[in-house]
Order: sequence, then structure tokens, then C-alpha cells
Amino acid sequence: MTTLTDEAYLNCIRCGLCLSVCPSYRETLNETDSPRGRLALIRAMEEQRLDRGSNYTDKFFRCLLCASCENICPSGVLAGDLLQEARNDVAAHQLLPERLAELDRAIAEQHNISGETNTNRLLWADNLERPPSGLGKEQAEIAFFVGCVGSFFPRSYTVPRTFVQILEKADIDYALLGDREWCCGYPQYINGELDLAEEAIRHNVEQVTALGARKAVFTCPSCYHIWKHVYPEVLGHELDVELYHATELLDQLMEEGKVKTGAFPHTVTYHDPCDLGRKSDVYDAPRRILQRIPELTLAEMDENRENAHCCGGGGNLESHNSDLSLHIAQRRIRQAASTGASIVVSACQQCERTLANAARTAKIRMRVMDINEVVLRAMDG
Repeated sequence: MTTLTDEAYLNCIRCGLCLSVCPSYRETLNETDSPRGRLALIRAMEEQRLDRGSNYTDKFFRCLLCASCENICPSGVLAGDLLQEARNDVAAHQLLPERLAELDRAIAEQHNISGETNTNRLLWADNLERPPSGLGKEQAEIAFFVGCVGSFFPRSYTVPRTFVQILEKADIDYALLGDREWCCGYPQYINGELDLAEEAIRHNVEQVTALGARKAVFTCPSCYHIWKHVYPEVLGHELDVELYHATELLDQLMEEGKVKTGAFPHTVTYHDPCDLGRKSDVYDAPRRILQRIPELTLAEMDENRENAHCCGGGGNLESHNSDLSLHIAQRRIRQAASTGASIVVSACQQCERTLANAARTAKIRMRVMDINEVVLRAMDG
């Protein structure tokens, strides 16, 4: 990983290409909200021309960590890594913005981002016709790691609900961890406090290993991303389980004929989550799923795949600056509406939340659905 001591920020040639794709800059048109502006601040901080206690350190947390800048940078500057190191430095000097420090404390105390008792992790299952078959299992082929957003935010309960129903219709052997599941640690990690996340990382791996699971599946791209890219680094070895985002597993099940759908006569557009697309290179599986559904028409947005615009919910921005997060989400929902589709589909519970809120506040008549919800509707139709 790039570190500040590499002086990699010096490779920035200030060409300005990143300004055209940075969601934060496109909303504020403020240079210090641009990737090259943040790199200039990092350089000033490292060269002691900028005091760590100044208001400029706030700019390091106005970034979505969406990697759009890295995707377009002609110099190959790993701006995301540099910004992560800057956040690490700010946190080490106990200068985290207060709302983000509160988020980290809530996770440390309750093992989830909501600050609620962790025994509430299965509230999403209450309204199912029958309890999920994965409840209470001590051994299973697959561990379904639900994540905090799907577990604690009612707007996102449909994500784990629909996914477990698909698994059960396909007769898949899976287990839910319930309150043995802790926050994946990603929010603490990107706040610059990986040391706080390490206990959860080791705990979560122990719980999945105790199930004897050969696979772990995630509906949350952020959980998937940290398990895949950060957990091995913390543990010092590769994991003994295969990691799947839900779309990768569902694509495989459809290919094997274990999941079959009827018609879904709607035009939809697909939003690529940043942690799933640019940061984990999963673009094709969700599209293959949608293209297999009879009578479903996929209309792509102009900014799609590696060029997709962020939903506004990444990088802990929603916790740090909810207004900026909302404006970014509203830009994306307008892009979705411009395709003529009646439904925008994503594969991330956070994207589903932010885009649905953006559609409501911008008064755009467009439905937001998780891809698992679409598949289940097509299976039942």
C-alpha cells in the first residue's frame, strides 16, 4: 500500500482530469474538494506547511473513497491509498471529526454502526412468513454475512430478506451468524482507526471458521471488499473460505439452473456500487443476472461500469456531511432517470438507501430496487 513517506503525491501532474469525475468536486466546485486539491493538502501537511489541527483536515473526510480519480489518473497516482494514510495520521493525532469519532465509539461498544444492542441483528427476519432456515445452524456450507446496514436500517431489510428467500428456493445450505456477527470494521478502517477494527476482524473470521463454512457470501460490497482486501493483511495470511458477493453466487446458481425466473416486464438501469465495481472488479455478474430474466430490458447510464458515478454513500461521507452526500446521490438518480428506465437496480444496501432517499427528496418518480428483490419478484411472478 502507498504511504505518505513514498511521496507518491509528487507524481500528481495537476492535469485536472480527476476534477471531471470526482463526485464531491462536481457538487461544490471547490478545489480542496478535488483529488488533486487533497493531494496538495497532504503534501503541505507532510512538509509541515499545514497544521494538522487546521480546518483543512476536514477535507480528507469529504471524500467518498470511490476510486473514480484513480480510474482516470494518467500518472497512476493512488489517491485513495494516500488519502487513507492521511486519515490514519489525523486519527492518530486524535483529530477525527466528532461525528466520525462517535461512529467509531458506537462500533467499538455495540459492534454495529447504529449503536443499538447487537442482539437486534436479526430484526429484518421478523416479517418473513417463516424463520430463515439458516438461523441457529452450527455447521453450514455457506456463511451469509449480512452487514450492519441490512441488519439495522429498516429501509434495507428487503436486501437480506430477499436473498435468504432465494437461497431457500434454491435449496442452499447456509447459516446466519445473528448477534455473533460484528461490524466488518470497514467504517473504522476508513476513518483511520484500523486498530479498533482488528478485534472485529479476528472475531468475524473465527465465527465463520467455527461454522465449517467453505464459502462466505455478502450482500454488502463494503463488507465484501474489506474481507477480501484488508482481512488477509491484518491476519497475515489468506482466508480459508472462498468469498463471494451475492451477485457472484447468484450468477453461478442461475448458470447451474438452480435459480430460474419468470418474466419481469420492466426497463431497468443498473448502478455499479463503487466497492463492488471499481474496487473489486465485479461488473459482469450483476448484468448477466439481469439479462437472464425474460422481458427485462437493461438500459445503461452514460456513466457505468468503471466510470460509474458514486451513490453518495461511501467513505463515511453520509455520517460526516449528510447534505453533500444527498446532493451527490441526487445527481446519480437524475442520471438513472435520464435512461428512461422506471427502476434503478443496485447490488448494495447502502446504494439502495441513498438512491431511494435521493429519488424521494428530488421528487423523481423512479423505483429503487436491490438486485435480489428483482430476482425474487421474477421467481415468484
